[in-house]
Amino acid sequence: MFMIVAGFGFRKEATAGSLEDAYKRACEAVSPAFLATVDDKAAAEAFRLFAEDIGLPVKAVPADILKQQTTITQSTASKERFGTGSVAEAAALAVAGDGARLLTARQVSADKLATCALAIRENT
Repeated sequence: MFMIVAGFGFRKEATAGSLEDAYKRACEAVSPAFLATVDDKAAAEAFRLFAEDIGLPVKAVPADILKQQTTITQSTASKERFGTGSVAEAAALAVAGDGARLLTARQVSADKLATCALAIRENT
């Protein structure tokens, strides 16, 4: 058994469509159990609408927890603002929990406003 988490990073200008595009690029043939993002973005209207539309619960991750995650990609803007190379990757890993690994590095929406990454953890 395993759990998959879809982590998101996005700009304030991102729309529900931006988030959906990034999600589709990352998920292809898998179904996450949760959506995750940094806590100051979790209540954003576009993210809330997207989560409601696909029917998945949202887990908000404190920024200090994101800093503890090892990400594959390194965004300068993300590093400066949140202390992590990728909010999407770090949020997915944090929510998936101890022993999680990235299933996909962050995937970027066509409009460049949202990213989505997947983390997986085997349940023991």
